[in-house]
Amino acid sequence: MSEQKATRARRIRSARAAIRHGNVAPRKGGRTLLSWIGAGLAVVMVATASIAGIAFWDIARGAKEGVALANDQRIPDIGAIEGGVNFLLVGSDSREGTDPGVFDADPGSVLNDVNILLHISADHTNATVVSIPRDMVVHYADCPDGGGGWSGPINGTLNEGGLPCVVLTVEELTGLSIPFAAMIQFNGVIEMANAIGGVEVCVAEPIEDEYTQTFLDAGMHTLSGLQALQFLRTRHGVGDGSDLGRISNQQVFLSSLVRKLKSAQTLTNPVALFGLAKAAISNMTLSNSLNNIDTMMSIAMALKDIPLENVVFVQYPSSTGGTGIYAGKVQPNQAEAEALFAALLADQPIALSGTTGNGSVVDPDAAAKAAAQAEAEAKAAKKATATPTPTATPGATTAPTQTSAPVEVAVLPENVNGQTANDYTCSAGRTLDQQ
Repeated sequence: MSEQKATRARRIRSARAAIRHGNVAPRKGGRTLLSWIGAGLAVVMVATASIAGIAFWDIARGAKEGVALANDQRIPDIGAIEGGVNFLLVGSDSREGTDPGVFDADPGSVLNDVNILLHISADHTNATVVSIPRDMVVHYADCPDGGGGWSGPINGTLNEGGLPCVVLTVEELTGLSIPFAAMIQFNGVIEMANAIGGVEVCVAEPIEDEYTQTFLDAGMHTLSGLQALQFLRTRHGVGDGSDLGRISNQQVFLSSLVRKLKSAQTLTNPVALFGLAKAAISNMTLSNSLNNIDTMMSIAMALKDIPLENVVFVQYPSSTGGTGIYAGKVQPNQAEAEALFAALLADQPIALSGTTGNGSVVDPDAAAKAAAQAEAEAKAAKKATATPTPTATPGATTAPTQTSAPVEVAVLPENVNGQTANDYTCSAGRTLDQQ
């Protein structure tokens, strides 16, 4: 073995040992609601109602204080939310509450390194998920508590004025009104990944990243907890080592997550939704408009019938460039961005004509996996059917089905990267020797 390869092997062994010794310990104990159920049949219904009340109280107790946005929206009743939805998820790089043996030192300032905008069409037939690069230079909106009003990388807006400042900046950038927002930190990602039960991802080439201690061999991996967070954070270990490559790698994870939720019929299962909502409320900072389990379940139910091919993940149209103090930073591609957000404002579905981005590649087993996914969805849907379809009364007439005119699809230019939830992709790994 050459000295270079021996050194590389030692670095990987050392980093993997750090990962093993830095695992987040599972929570011990945990209350069970079964103890509240009485033995007598006469009190079953009373006990069930008590359990529900205790569970809702437990969720409310674990909720953090909400954040007021400029465009807070009313809280709907249980059921799919009416009309369209614009929701912003912000990932903070804060190390608050994390294990110092696992994560590097607190950077001091708190940055919004992940900015993901979800748009659900008003008729709930399509959804678009836009990832905004953290280093993209934008104009900072005037923050509610002061500050802002100049330009810089978007990941500075959280430190400038908190979640409301991030939301206002993204509204100004996209032209969309955003009434719902949430912020999640490292520990929250770990807990949410555990609540989901892990996500299976495909890795085409080995991922080796000393910065986030992400080391994955080529092949299939089910990621949960800390390992899922490391995968979502890695930049040096995928594509060309850039933030743009990291976004396409994150979309490998997100598309697989959506497929899992659909195949397991999670979005039509109130118990499963309740568990995810509880994890979200306990581990996220939410806008006042979202700080309610009814609201989260209503938004989830708006997604449940959207076909996988109509859930589109897209990278905000941008490229690396710039001059002066922003040389080498990501710059918006204005014409392509205007086409994207004009379509979303008009509630048009979008279609991609470009590639998935340099952090991912098409899965060579995509056809077989798509067939297995379709079979899993069909089985889950059959199992979830609670009541048979009513039969028509003899002699009765059936009202004709009302069909609307097809909506024109907005095809984005070839230089806009992304994929749908129905596209099977693998991470384009990057080894230490390539860095």
